Amino acid sequence: MGHSCCKPYNCLQCLDKTNESALVKEKELSLELANIRDEVAFNTAKCEKLQKEKEALERRFEEELRRLGWQQQAELQELQERLQLHFEEEMARLQEEHHGQLLRIRCQHQEQVEDITTSHEAALLEMENNHTVAIAILQDDHDHKVQELVSTHELEKKELEENFEKLRLSLQIALAPYQHLEEDMKSLKQVLEMKNQQIHQQEKKIIELEKLVEKNIILEEKIQVLQQQNEDLKARIDQNTVVTRQLSEENANLQEYVEKETQEKKRLSRTNEELLWKLQTGDPTSPVKLSPTSPVYRGSSSGPSSPARVSTTPR
Repeated sequence: MGHSCCKPYNCLQCLDKTNESALVKEKELSLELANIRDEVAFNTAKCEKLQKEKEALERRFEEELRRLGWQQQAELQELQERLQLHFEEEMARLQEEHHGQLLRIRCQHQEQVEDITTSHEAALLEMENNHTVAIAILQDDHDHKVQELVSTHELEKKELEENFEKLRLSLQIALAPYQHLEEDMKSLKQVLEMKNQQIHQQEKKIIELEKLVEKNIILEEKIQVLQQQNEDLKARIDQNTVVTRQLSEENANLQEYVEKETQEKKRLSRTNEELLWKLQTGDPTSPVKLSPTSPVYRGSSSGPSSPARVSTTPR
């Protein structure tokens, strides 16, 4: 009887232990489920928070991109205005400097030509005056010498005539019987006078030839001086021609430099228009290369990545 009574009691104890273990496991499962739910809720909130942060970062990035675009546009506009102002100032300065240099060289050239012309005219006038004075001196000297020769000749002629008259008288007295000799003496006298005239004419010719030789020597010296002056003038004219040619070459080089600056300005304007168009259209995948010094390039290298590159986190 005792054993039969104990068996149901043991079964009840086993059931109680089973129920207790089941309850323990149920509690453990409930706690684990609650932890999982809490973790899921925490992860969901964290994901939503991250999504909101991502959206906020995207909005901040778009605002920063727009701000940098406006800033770059303003800086490009300011840079273009500064370049235009610098280009205009440099062009005006170069043109003014070139114009002043041309005016200086023209004035110097004109002054040199005027000085050369004045000195040449003064030299010619001085040479003419010297020539006139020399001719007057030579003419006076010539007249004086001719007068002296005429006086000497007259004295010699008079003395010869007196001697001849004395000789004629003495001969006439001595040769009275020879009256026919008087005609011979007259003929001799005529011959003597003719010889004297020829000698006088030859002396005049010799004197004139000597004067002509002296004049030719003086004229040759003056001609050499004039030739030297003409060579100096030609050398100065050649030098002025070389300077004029150099100025023409510098003017051509300046025009070429102006054309290059104009082309560079047009190229910068086209690049600026392309950048402005890319910024206005908001195309982030534009193939336009920005310089490392531009504000956009610095902002993109140091700031957050672009919207196209931000990886979205699945909810």
